[in-house]
Amino acid sequence: MALKSWIASANEPDADFPIQNLPYGVFRHGGQTQIGVAIGDCILDLHACASRGLLAGLSEETRAACRAEWLNPLMRLGPVAWRPLRCRLTALLDEAGAVPETQNRVRPLLVSMQEAEMELPAEIGDYTDFYASIDHATRVGKLFRPDNPLLPNYKHIPIGYHGRASSIVASGQEIRRPCGQTKSAESDPAFGPTRALDYELEVGFFVGPGNPLGQSIPIAEAEDHIFGLCLVNDWSARDMQTWEYQPLGPFLAKSFATTLSPWIVTLEALAPYRAWARERAAGDPTPLAYLRSPTAERDGIDLWLEAFLESRRMREAGAAPILLGRSNLRDLYWTIAQLVAHHASNGCNLRTGDLLATGTVSGSDAGSEGCLLEKRYNAEPIYLPDGEARTYLEDGDRITLRAYAQRPGMPRIGFGICSGTIVGASYE
Repeated sequence: MALKSWIASANEPDADFPIQNLPYGVFRHGGQTQIGVAIGDCILDLHACASRGLLAGLSEETRAACRAEWLNPLMRLGPVAWRPLRCRLTALLDEAGAVPETQNRVRPLLVSMQEAEMELPAEIGDYTDFYASIDHATRVGKLFRPDNPLLPNYKHIPIGYHGRASSIVASGQEIRRPCGQTKSAESDPAFGPTRALDYELEVGFFVGPGNPLGQSIPIAEAEDHIFGLCLVNDWSARDMQTWEYQPLGPFLAKSFATTLSPWIVTLEALAPYRAWARERAAGDPTPLAYLRSPTAERDGIDLWLEAFLESRRMREAGAAPILLGRSNLRDLYWTIAQLVAHHASNGCNLRTGDLLATGTVSGSDAGSEGCLLEKRYNAEPIYLPDGEARTYLEDGDRITLRAYAQRPGMPRIGFGICSGTIVGASYE
């Protein structure tokens, strides 16, 4: 934990990317696309590291994966390759361990984040979104079923749906307001721009090695199939969703856009922040054997999640974004290991680069809501610093998600940002 990097910006107390983090991403610089790791306010070019002999001693498969344009080849190799690579990168960047000659070889391979364009980190084949936060499910359920907010299956089985991978976009890309069918109680169905556009504060995780079709993944091995975590904003059109979701669930109200943060934080970086999985309430059913983990004391992750809003007028006035909600990943009812094990329990073949997401992460307290829909229990809208009011998002609004793990005396492990700005519908 006392490690410091010879890159000064990595040692700042509020830095998202200290040497203990080293998340992976894909960036474009000088007309080339390559993979890298974040360190302070820089990116270490792994293609250059592999090509210039700085990864000598690692397997040829690992070195070849570091020269790829996507992270999929590295994801596929599994922990047996990920751990030695992380150790090697730490040694190259360690203030105490990297001799001047090594620093001189590494320094030209650093790219300023301000000069790089971040892209999606992987070729994403499939995307599955879950409903793993019981606080979110309960609060939303009360809006529609006040006396019975949770459906009977919720505490027995992780609930999820198959999302649309083609509309996953990188952080910073504009989000066009979707059009679709809506229906109010007083009118016939109509087609037009959504009037209830919402964000969802989620954590995503990428599949590393997959599993063969017909073969499940035991829960004790589930995390060996997880390459790392990122932030996800699964934008939602609530008025479209209300009309279309019965009986088959989310469709056009979700598939128009999902925003992904560019950096993938590994489970190894988050290891010091593992926590007990959420304790189930008295009377809750015990998970079935295939969902029962032997390591409950470390299945949770003490990761703080935050969502911020700024309107166009706020940006023009130089006003700071307002905090909409703050929650913690350790409060999930279903852990990420349970989500992986359940997904593959029927023999579904997860594939390298597949994205799974937790669903909206919320807490039980006021201020911990992970979306605007949950705030509807309060009749008052959200008021912005200039007096503007919001119940749902308007054109020009920007949502920024952040996440970090931090404890006294320990480094901050940050995720960077996941940001998207709403622009007007193409159909009026």
